[in-house]
Amino acid sequence: MTRRRLLAAGGCSLAASVVLGAGRAPRLAAIDWAMFETAQALGHAPVAAAELIRLRRETALPPAPGTVDLGLRGAPNLEALSLVAPDLVLSSNYYGFIEAQLSRIAPVFSRDLFLPGEAPLPRVEAALTALAERIGDPVAGQGALAAHLAAFEALATRARAFANRPLCVVEIGDAQHVRAFGADSLYGGALDRLGLVNAWREVTRFGFNAPVPLARLADFPEARIVIAGKIPVAARRDIARGALWNALPAVAGGRVIQLPNGNPFGGAASAQRFAAQLVAALEDEGTA
Repeated sequence: MTRRRLLAAGGCSLAASVVLGAGRAPRLAAIDWAMFETAQALGHAPVAAAELIRLRRETALPPAPGTVDLGLRGAPNLEALSLVAPDLVLSSNYYGFIEAQLSRIAPVFSRDLFLPGEAPLPRVEAALTALAERIGDPVAGQGALAAHLAAFEALATRARAFANRPLCVVEIGDAQHVRAFGADSLYGGALDRLGLVNAWREVTRFGFNAPVPLARLADFPEARIVIAGKIPVAARRDIARGALWNALPAVAGGRVIQLPNGNPFGGAASAQRFAAQLVAALEDEGTA
């Protein structure tokens, strides 16, 4: 082992002992947004996070004042990260390609959260207790998870009246394409936890662009369409005037619900917020 590597390893071990030991609260920095929300839910607000402006708009648990912006999630500012001197960096499998760089600054706590074909909700819930254990505050993890599960249970009770009709949860990409959320998505997991039926039985086809043709929504004539988030400005007028959109059975039947912007790649808090907004919207609609 070279002298540089030996010093780096010693520094990481020292940082890890600070995180795990008693005394001051650990200084956390978050690259991944789901892990950011996990720390927030535990009452351990990160001192720094990636893409702070957009994060403030989309997260269920906004950053504390004075939180340092680390730049892009996929290419964080390593100098800024070094300057905040974190005890622990929060990441996920999405950012494994930069973990070696991050670990030169501080130990990295990473979890596999969103995997193709696998339900992420149990994973982000497990992250609550796992992170709490890692930072030496297991009571916070137990409390956060218990509160989260109790909130979902209460929402599921309210949602029973709407379990007779399937839901198709989508994001509008443009006038011709949507992103549909399957069982392997955070929103799909929330539907399942609420006892509601997800009309989209395929896996979620995540990508930079919305990959599902709008015409596919005609395959679910009995479903409600739930639009998760705002429709892009460029697509809004074209969709409203489009013959295809207006011919969809759900649109013609007035069975379309639009929710505020959310974070489909968030943590347990984002799943809970989506569920609460959905149940409230169903109740406002007033028909089962």
